[in-house]
Amino acid sequence: MNDVPDRSAEGRAARAAFRAFVRENHPDVGGDPHVFAEGLDRFRRGEQPENQQDQPEDDSRYDAPVVFVKEPGGVTGLTNRVKRWRGRKRRPPRVR
Repeated sequence: MNDVPDRSAEGRAARAAFRAFVRENHPDVGGDPHVFAEGLDRFRRGEQPENQQDQPEDDSRYDAPVVFVKEPGGVTGLTNRVKRWRGRKRRPPRVR
């Protein structure tokens, strides 16, 4: 079955390589559409694209500290959420 996620180390590495490839080469972020299409074909066949083979994994994104934000609960929290929601609804559109 294809809908069961592969939780092995190889599966996680393959998904990470696919996400990295898409982030770098997607046409919406300035990548070449032909290179992107070829890379997708290779991933579908189970291969890695040329520019993704034998690259070390970038762990720098995991170095940031974790920040927890405590918001008030109860009636105060409810009124704050309603105020934010109404503010977003009454805001003019950002499209000019």
